[in-house]
Amino acid sequence: QVQLVESGGGLVQPGGSLRLSCAASGSVPSIYHMGWYRQAPGKQRDMVAVITTDGSLMYGDSVVDHVKISRENANNTVYLDMNNLTPEDTAVYFCNGGSSSPWWSPGDDWGQGTQVTVSS
Repeated sequence: QVQLVESGGGLVQPGGSLRLSCAASGSVPSIYHMGWYRQAPGKQRDMVAVITTDGSLMYGDSVVDHVKISRENANNTVYLDMNNLTPEDTAVYFCNGGSSSPWWSPGDDWGQGTQVTVSS
């Protein structure tokens, strides 16, 4: 079983930047895709970005120009760097992990979520 713990959410002004982190612990498989999803009030949960163990990337269409995903395999941690944030980025951000196929589909493991609020 894998546990995912997010950190780094909070309140940021429009145009600002934020870094989210997610650490996986427990029985983490050697092949383990990790990514971020977000859910705004009243909306479905959408993929933000996914990264595989060997570094393949995929971004959601609405964020591709202002987010970057990265990971440190040695400590099973994935990061999401966000810049030029707008109120439309306000959502609960969930860390996701798994060994699903295809790799860009959601895995079975979810974090508890971290709130990101973009407001002046």
